Amino acid sequence: MPSDALSNTFAALADPTRRAILARLAAGEISVTALAEPFEMSMPAISKHLKVLERAGLIARGRQASGGPAAWKLRR
Repeated sequence: MPSDALSNTFAALADPTRRAILARLAAGEISVTALAEPFEMSMPAISKHLKVLERAGLIARGRQASGGPAAWKLRR
């Protein structure tokens, strides 16, 4: 398992599903449920992809303005 930041970033970007998730997040902050809609996979699988992207420093967990469940956004 890569331990340096650059290796983590490239490992995260190597997966097409994670790249698609990043493309969706480029439009703005979005909830996990809305983010998962176009993908034919379970919520736990989506969560694993989000954790990989978060560990790589590419995304961050936030709160929706309404105080609802966590939403995700790109780190800038």
